[in-house]
Formats: sequence, structure tokens, C-alpha cells
Amino acid sequence: MPELPEVETMRRGVLAIEGATIEAAQRTPCSKRPISIKPRIDHLNRRVSGTKIVSVDRLGKRVVLRLETGDRLIFEPRMTGLVLIGNPPGREHLRFSLALADGPVQQLLFWDRRGLGRITLLTARQYQEKLGDGSLGPDALEITLPQMVQRFQSSTTPVKVALLDQSRVAGVGNLYASEILHLAKVHPGTACKKVRKNQWQRIHQHMQAVLQLAIEHEGSTLSDGTYRNALNDPGSYQNQHCVYDREGQRCSTCLAAKIQRVVQSQRSTFYCKQCQKR
Repeated sequence: MPELPEVETMRRGVLAIEGATIEAAQRTPCSKRPISIKPRIDHLNRRVSGTKIVSVDRLGKRVVLRLETGDRLIFEPRMTGLVLIGNPPGREHLRFSLALADGPVQQLLFWDRRGLGRITLLTARQYQEKLGDGSLGPDALEITLPQMVQRFQSSTTPVKVALLDQSRVAGVGNLYASEILHLAKVHPGTACKKVRKNQWQRIHQHMQAVLQLAIEHEGSTLSDGTYRNALNDPGSYQNQHCVYDREGQRCSTCLAAKIQRVVQSQRSTFYCKQCQKR
């Protein structure tokens, strides 16, 4: 968390800053663990001040501001980061701000409870070297079925773990991988090379459907309440979850078995043993 639907919701929520001019960038006073900001804030401020924001893009699970200089200002929320234009959940964990002019929005904020998020300013060349040229897989909303099969089918990695590999497909995280595999009726421990063609078809179909529907619901706000949209309002896709964080509850699909929880690569996986047989 946040994953593709949450980050896409953030991106859409701050689109009003397109065309605005950055007046200043500031690391806001915060007594908590400092987040990674590169280059250091005085150098970053010098490079972005007075420049116009051309577009607000998304790259996998990152919000990317493309500036008129060609530089990209990248916000990587990681576990608990939020890109906001409204009031943050609290001032205590506010980490970074952009003062804006020449538009309807006066500020862009980055809030992060756990302090694992990153903000990076890259030149166009650095952006291509670090995040282009195949370092990330195709976006989960754009990858084709043949591309997906080609990238996964020869691997011995369990399919749930492989879906989290951003070099294979960009944007899917722990929550949505569990939901996708449940709807596709594929056991999360199945090695990719043992997933049948018709199962890959179902995984691809439900990946597209789940992520699009989650975007329509503005993402998932879990029980800790951390994730909020750009105006500090909760998402609602958590009300549609079939398996995630529902250990011990009866499966809403088969109405027979109870949701199981296992740990894969140090991450919790939720599934139904009746719907998702090996």
C-alpha cells in the first residue's frame, strides 16, 4: 500500500496543478524519521523554483511531475505516503511541500506516517536510465496477455510472489494480487510455469477489472485509515474485498470455506482453499 489504484487516484486528484508554476520546494519541519529527498532540499528547490508543471503522470506506483525543463519530480509513496492538495491527516507526519502559483491550487503536499516514502528529482536522461529501458515491467493496466505469459510462464516463482515483481508488471501490490488470484481461481502458491493458459487468461482479465474498479472506488482505505485521496477522503474499494485481510471469515464467493492466510516472501497472502485449489 499504496498500490496502482491508490496512486492513480492520487494522480487524478492533483491534476489541477498542471500548468502551475512552482514557487518553492520545502522539507517541512518534522520530528519523525526523515524521508529520502534527493538531491538535498536546497539543490532541489533551486532547480524547480520558477518552473512550470507540464503534466502529472503515473509510473507504476509513483506519481511523476514532468517539468518544463524536462526534469521529473517523482513521489514514491511506498507504505504510507500520500500526495495531497487538501489538508493532510495530521501535521505531525507532513514531510514536503511545493508552493504553487498561476493556478487554482496553492500547494502540493507529501505526507508519510512511517517515513519510508521517497522524493527524487531526475533529469530526463536520469529518468530514462533509472526507470526506463525495461527496469520496470509494462503497466498493469496496459500489459497484454501475450506479454504477461511471456514474462511469467517460465518462472518457478509462486504466482502471487511473481505478481509483486515490478520488473515483470508494474503497479500490482500485495493487496490486489490476492484479490486478482481469488477471482481468477488460481492458488497463490502455484509456480508460474505450472499456471495453465486459461488461468493466465483469467489472471489477466481480472487484473484489469479489479484495478479499474478499485480506481473507480478511489482505492482501498484499510482499518488503519492511513490511505486517503488527494483531498484527505477515504477510498471505498475495501468494501469490495473478497479475501484480503478477511482471515477466518466465510468466503463471499463460494459461501462454504473460510479465508486462509499464509506468508509468502514475508508478505501475507489471503485465499480460499475451496475456490483456489492447487
